[in-house]
Amino acid sequence: MSKKILIIMHSENSTPGKVGEGLQCRGYELDARKPVFGDPLPDTLDEYRAAVVFGGPQSANDDHEAGIKAELDWIEKTALTSNKPVLGICLGAQQIARVLGAKVGPHCDGKVEIGYCPVEPTQQGSSFLDAPMMFYQWHRETFEIPADVVHLAANDTFPGQAFQYNECVYGIEFHPEMTRQMVESWSTDDVGTGRLKLPGAQCHDTQMQGYERYAERSDDWLNGFLDDCFLARPASDSR
Repeated sequence: MSKKILIIMHSENSTPGKVGEGLQCRGYELDARKPVFGDPLPDTLDEYRAAVVFGGPQSANDDHEAGIKAELDWIEKTALTSNKPVLGICLGAQQIARVLGAKVGPHCDGKVEIGYCPVEPTQQGSSFLDAPMMFYQWHRETFEIPADVVHLAANDTFPGQAFQYNECVYGIEFHPEMTRQMVESWSTDDVGTGRLKLPGAQCHDTQMQGYERYAERSDDWLNGFLDDCFLARPASDSR
């Protein structure tokens, strides 16, 4: 069984946070690629147990950017046909949704989700999320639910919170990977402070209070998701 997981990131100083920590604690080696900075993507996922596509400042509609175009093509031709577990987080989920034919774009009223926001399971998503929870969010755009997927989670403002495709592909809008340092950094750097002025964004102090209140439960959910959903499929079935 392969002990290597491909991770795709989108910023110079990106970190896989608690998702990366969780995978490494389970004995996996992370192969980090940043196509937006020129890194190539593998022709197949045969050498990998799974792949994770993280968030970033780009849009899933940025076809004019060579790195994003390469990722969209790779998701369509390689990731979704590999029969391997694939997880898209925020931008990654939006890219998967777009490849599956769904529209990706801003909220019709210009609202954003930045900070800790509620996420509720759908009727079909009880095994993915057994009760409403607060998760960290950082997005201006969102995805419509593609056809032929299982809609797993939603909220009143952004119904597209999570979906499952072909049993082993997951797209989630929220960010379970956040460490305290990541929340601090995202909400205080030059780009982040500007985003906090957008409608729906929480101030830095509210975000840090949210971390103290909700991070432990989010971490528990992440550990369960990795074991019971994302990596639950036998490796022999994911080749």
